[in-house]
This record gives sequence, structure tokens and C-alpha cells, in this order.
Amino acid sequence: MYIGIISAMKEEIQALLNELQIEKKVIRGMRTYYQGILFDRKVILVFSRWGKVASATTATQLLNEFEIDEILFTGVAGAIHPDIYIGDIIIGSELYQHDMNGSPLVKTFEIPLLGKSAFRTSIEKRNALLKATETFLLEKYKFLTKKQLADFDIKNPKMHVGDIASGDQFISSSKQSQAILIGLPSVICVEMEGAAVAQVCYEYKVPFSIIRTISDNANHNAHIDFPKFAKDIASIYALGILKNYLG
Repeated sequence: MYIGIISAMKEEIQALLNELQIEKKVIRGMRTYYQGILFDRKVILVFSRWGKVASATTATQLLNEFEIDEILFTGVAGAIHPDIYIGDIIIGSELYQHDMNGSPLVKTFEIPLLGKSAFRTSIEKRNALLKATETFLLEKYKFLTKKQLADFDIKNPKMHVGDIASGDQFISSSKQSQAILIGLPSVICVEMEGAAVAQVCYEYKVPFSIIRTISDNANHNAHIDFPKFAKDIASIYALGILKNYLG
């Protein structure tokens, strides 16, 4: 059995790809699934591209093509909680689709036919990720230099556990953030893929986990080199955390 690891951009898992002992590459639907050994564990790495459709398609192919016993999503996200900063790490608890609205046929945010508004991550896997992340934060300078962090004004990164909202929009203003928080007040960050993959995993009865690195504050206009942040920070975070998680 394999652990599936997905990100939306290749830059977000580049550090993991560099460490992966690749045994096979499988190309399906314009995506490359890298099969191999990472920290002595059998894994499949793939980047899904942006958005809910792209990520759900990737997750479904991953589950149908390979013997997968868990899926983990990693990448960047925008904070919409005032006490979360660039460089902080989010371990997802429940995943919502903030742009799902089937009312009046079903409640706002509810997924038609499933009767669910949120998909909960695996508690067992989440607790293991918490320990792995705590260790990484204590040992972050084994993976990152002070300059790498300073380049993005990251001073004292922290870990948070909370709910995540996904939607096919790039959230970059207070107006957008507030609109999400009115309906989903427990959400602490936003992105474009997690809840879609969580839904696929729920329907296939496969454990799902998600780690997000905060790249910007979605309450304000974001001005950041996302590919550079993903490659130089988020990708390294994922490497350090997963080394502890898989080891």
C-alpha cells in the first residue's frame, strides 16, 4: 500500500521529489504520478494543478490507479484569522467548500446527496502530523536558513489546528474574507483544493490529512512571489514535517 501525497503546484513538493527514490513514473490525464520510496515508506507524489476540479480528478485517479491507504495534501494557503501569520503551519481539522450553494434545495455549503457540509480529517493521522510538525518547528534550522525565513519576514512560525475553506477563487481582499467568515466562522485559512480532495477521500473511505503553509494574509491584497515561496519555504516545510511523519 502507498501513501498518496498531493500538491497543487510542483514547487510545493519539489523538496520531496528531490528526496524521492523514484521507481516508476505513471502519466495519466496530463499528470505525472511519481511512485517510489520516501523516508523508507512507499509513496506516490503528484501535483494536481489549481482548483477543486483539478485536485478531485487527481485524487480520484490516484485512488483508482494505485493501492492507496491514505492521502495527504500539502501546499500554501491564505490566512483569514487575525492571529495567523506568513510562515505559520495549519493542520486541517474540517474542510468546507465555501463556494458551494445548492439552496434552496439543500442548505448553503451542504454537498448534495451526501448531507454533509464539512469533511473531517483523520484524527489519528492528524495527531501524528501534530507531533511531526512540533518536532519540525523545534528543528527548523536543520532544513532552513535564517535568511530563507527573513526573505519572507518569517520570525517565529507557529502551528495551528483548524478548519479550512476551499473554493475556486483566489481570496485577496477583506471583503472576500469577511463574506466567507459570515457563513463559516470557524475557518482560519482559505485555499483552492483541500475540501475537494477531502470529499473524494470520504466517498472512497480513505483517510485524508492536510498541511498548509500560510503564504499571505487573505484579508488584504496579496503581493508575493508564490512559486518562490512554495519552493523555498512551503516545500521545505513539507520535507521536514513528512520526514518526521513517515520516519
